Amino acid sequence: MMATDAEENQVEHGSCYDRQRELKLLDESKAGVKGLVDAGLSKIPRIFIHHNLNTSSSSATNNDVSIPVIDLGSLHEQGSSRHEIIEKVKDACEKWGFFQVVNHDIPQCVLDEMLDGVRRFHEQDSEVKREFYSRDDSKRVLYNTNFDLYTTPAVNWRDTFSCVMAPRPLDPHQLPSICRDVISKYTEYVKKLGLVLFELLSEALGLNPNYLKDKDCAEGLFMLNHYYPPCPEPELTLGTSGHWDSGFLTLLLQDQVGGLQIFYENQWVDITPVSNALIINLGDMMQPCS
Repeated sequence: MMATDAEENQVEHGSCYDRQRELKLLDESKAGVKGLVDAGLSKIPRIFIHHNLNTSSSSATNNDVSIPVIDLGSLHEQGSSRHEIIEKVKDACEKWGFFQVVNHDIPQCVLDEMLDGVRRFHEQDSEVKREFYSRDDSKRVLYNTNFDLYTTPAVNWRDTFSCVMAPRPLDPHQLPSICRDVISKYTEYVKKLGLVLFELLSEALGLNPNYLKDKDCAEGLFMLNHYYPPCPEPELTLGTSGHWDSGFLTLLLQDQVGGLQIFYENQWVDITPVSNALIINLGDMMQPCS
């Protein structure tokens, strides 16, 4: 007879551990992982424990390699600059599926304000955040803990505030007042950069610069604002499990804390934070295009 992870856990501890009840308690608190931290817990709840963490050889980390950093500052200069950037994008996509961009025309102050705005939202009083807590993914603005809370084998140590900013314009008043202005501002910059990146990707594929844009690849914009509270037992859990992004393109703004990794040639590679950089990740929907 085979047992599920939950059943094995009950047998191992000789207790009547009720996983579904623990998940429901977390969900119904509407306070997220941050609420657990605020409560002063010294050990993480069992639902967050990743039992197979770091047990396979493929989980070894390599700190000697790094993803390409591409400078977009000379993109509009005369001569071979644009061609060189396109070749770098092509090479990065073929070898990595990831690259970082700097001099992308989003001011550092806007990047800093965006990170600060997300932090302010997650660190405000739980009573205020509860207004946005939901598992109804038809809502364009919502906050919760793990979209797959009830189905994942192990819960991630993370809260997320998300908003759908395009293709239909979002009424700014639907956004939390504590970060409304900077989200609206950051969105406009990201839309412009997205169009530039889709042009470069189109040309890297040997196509017309407007090819991917004309295929409506740049129409949608789904923003995920993750927050990873301090963890009392970080060796037992993860902030984000290994995954693939399902969209066309992800633009990731990383803070200076670090911890982000990508899987490359059967090993995990640290993405060291670079000042003013955005990480670009090709999603599953780009595969048919390439």
